[in-house]
Amino acid sequence: MQAFLKGATAQSTKPQKDKATAGPSTEKKAKAVPWVEKYRPKCVDEVAFQEEVVAVLKKSLEGADLPNLLFYGPPGTGKTSTILAAARELFGPELYRQRVLELNASDERGIQVVREKVKNFAQLTVAGTRPDGKPCPPFKIIILDEADSMTAPAQAALRRTMEKESRTTRFCLICNYISRIIEPLTSRCSKFRFKPLANQIQEERLLDICEKENLKYTKEGITALVRVSEGDLRKAITFLQSAARLNVDKEITEHAIIEIAGVVPPKVIDNLLNICFRGTFEKLEVANVVDEGYAATQILSQLHEAIIEQDLSDKQKSAITEKMAVVDKCLTDGADEYLQMLSLSCTMHYNLT
Repeated sequence: MQAFLKGATAQSTKPQKDKATAGPSTEKKAKAVPWVEKYRPKCVDEVAFQEEVVAVLKKSLEGADLPNLLFYGPPGTGKTSTILAAARELFGPELYRQRVLELNASDERGIQVVREKVKNFAQLTVAGTRPDGKPCPPFKIIILDEADSMTAPAQAALRRTMEKESRTTRFCLICNYISRIIEPLTSRCSKFRFKPLANQIQEERLLDICEKENLKYTKEGITALVRVSEGDLRKAITFLQSAARLNVDKEITEHAIIEIAGVVPPKVIDNLLNICFRGTFEKLEVANVVDEGYAATQILSQLHEAIIEQDLSDKQKSAITEKMAVVDKCLTDGADEYLQMLSLSCTMHYNLT
């Protein structure tokens, strides 16, 4: 942790020294950018693993026309990056800021904002040419990120604006859960599902970043990174940057990734399962890993994966997973982590011995 903080302070003080001695161009180079932003796709072709979405968008960009879009899927799969890359290709760097309005969950997005800010931006008319002379579509794009957190009245207020301003504005709604978007909005949009990234695709992207940043790494470290990120490339890149900061001039190993990600080491899970298979109740109490500071929800998630992979009968698996569901509900309601994990351990011990 000390090394991480030292690295951060050293990096933050460096640009200030340059500021005094160098001109504005040097200052721009010294500016540190999170790798998630640094390696964000600049064009639609760079978007990984979403072939159907990319194919449709490329056709739309060729004709310089877009329907209203609805992107949904797990976090870190490229939803926001895809529409931002498409907008940059359509409008170019100069017009991009004028033509695109992006509202996130952190912004005020109640019914009043939809009626005023969104409506006023949608009503503006725009020209069909770019400063560099290339053809440009005569419409603007409004991106509503995390639209599933918008209130139902705010979503309802969007319906009329989407229809009324269809000549000058296109909407792109981005969400994790399509079921939280009201039916009248989904019927007005072309829907695209973003899949969690395949392990091989993630590995290729991470190795590409490692080469560009001149990082030392082990194969096991990259495999662990892909495993703990669970198809979320943004999470994987963030963990990689943290590991690079903590292990300056050292290899990025599996141990370093497990420490940063906050997951329970596989050995700890295996040890707990072994005691449940062959141990006694007294040993179970001692072996409870909550005392070691791991989150009960994380232990539960990893135990679930381990139980599914074990060579057990369907009856044993169903009894244990049913208990896991009950424990998960209790933990959500704020129950004591130690007692819940002990209760689960007893159920597993009873069914496995």
